[in-house]
Amino acid sequence: MQPRSLSTRLLVSVSILLILFFGVTILALDFVFQDLSRRAIQDRLDVQVIALLSASEEDSSGGLRPDQLAEPRFDNPGSGLYGEILRSDGRPSWRSKSLTGTGIEFPHVEVGERRFGELQRGDGTTVLSLSMGIEWQFRNRVTRTFVYSVAESLDPYYAQLSRFRGRLFGWFGALMVMLLGALALLLRRLLAPLRRVEREIEAIEAGDLTELGGGYPRELLGITTNLNALLRSERERLARYRNTLGNLAHSFKTPLAVMRNLLTTQGGREMTVVRQLDEQVGRMDDIVKYQLRRAAAAGGTGLGSAPVDVRDALEALRGALLKVYMERGLTCELTVAEGATFTGDREDLTEIAGNLLDNAFKWARTTIRITADRVVSPAARRDGLRIIIEDDGPGIPLDSRARVLERGARLDERVAGQGIGLSVVRELVNLNGGIIDIDQSALGGARIEVKIAPV
Repeated sequence: MQPRSLSTRLLVSVSILLILFFGVTILALDFVFQDLSRRAIQDRLDVQVIALLSASEEDSSGGLRPDQLAEPRFDNPGSGLYGEILRSDGRPSWRSKSLTGTGIEFPHVEVGERRFGELQRGDGTTVLSLSMGIEWQFRNRVTRTFVYSVAESLDPYYAQLSRFRGRLFGWFGALMVMLLGALALLLRRLLAPLRRVEREIEAIEAGDLTELGGGYPRELLGITTNLNALLRSERERLARYRNTLGNLAHSFKTPLAVMRNLLTTQGGREMTVVRQLDEQVGRMDDIVKYQLRRAAAAGGTGLGSAPVDVRDALEALRGALLKVYMERGLTCELTVAEGATFTGDREDLTEIAGNLLDNAFKWARTTIRITADRVVSPAARRDGLRIIIEDDGPGIPLDSRARVLERGARLDERVAGQGIGLSVVRELVNLNGGIIDIDQSALGGARIEVKIAPV
């Protein structure tokens, strides 16, 4: 899985924080709106009760009824505003026409008591009611108690609340999108130096640059400066390593050759000693050759190496070996996948493929087959490489496949070589993060597969 970028992580984190913040804000505003709306309804109910009291007149039956209604909705059935004046004995003294068919039953309250509450209509809808108990002194100085009740439908309130919530979500949604867009633009500008570092490191890996450029912000200056110092130190260390090892090996090479020439001129009774000395000199010569071949290879996929075109490298090796073994009339088939590259030092690839191909040419009867393709991984920046070399020779026995990768190991002393080629291959493959596998080929001989993992 491809890791998410810093910009994505920051945007996701800020989005979560904004959602939480806006969610709490929306809940708080929604609560405030509901509270204010209900208070407004209660205030209107208070006004309606006072208006009913002001308009109330005594009737001939000893009750009260409003003379003139300031609110015409009381006379309209289904208007959403309802009123009632109840006697102390529970009989209504007056009921608004709007109460017809609603099924609303107002509560009975004591004198001086004011009670707000929700009531249910017969159809299940909710109304908010206010009931207030009073004492009324008639002209004949008789005092009776009445309960004034008014109610208002909450349907307009719920509709208004729904519209408010819709607008609230719309406003905060648009605001969040604007904030995230502004933050994305800001992050793009702020993280531009990091993207520049990434591009320059990729250029260094491709061999187009040797160091990171300058002009970075102060916060990144320490990283870029130290990374440049590390790159310079690595190049210098590798050069010193190659030069020192090469000089050492060449220093030994000439004296060893002289000693061998002197030993070959000796004879007679000293032949046993000469043979033993010649064997030891031969071993020393093999070690020198082994170290020389190691000095020629970088080992590993260091920065600053351009990807190597595998087709060009393998075609060059195949052409050279076909000339060397021309008298044997061998056939070498080469198949390379499009875009196959080796991420590392060209000398490493030449050493790995050259040793394996040389062994295949030595042992093959008629045919050698080379196959190279890409090893792809979605999480890697660069593809890996798989090289398979097969021949139709005698093959490598199962119990000897691990041993042939050891330095100095040779299955047949009659075939020329120092027995160090496959050990160099194994070491270079390991240094480049790969594996080597020996198996039986469909051609009948050995099948050697080298797999370099993607990076």
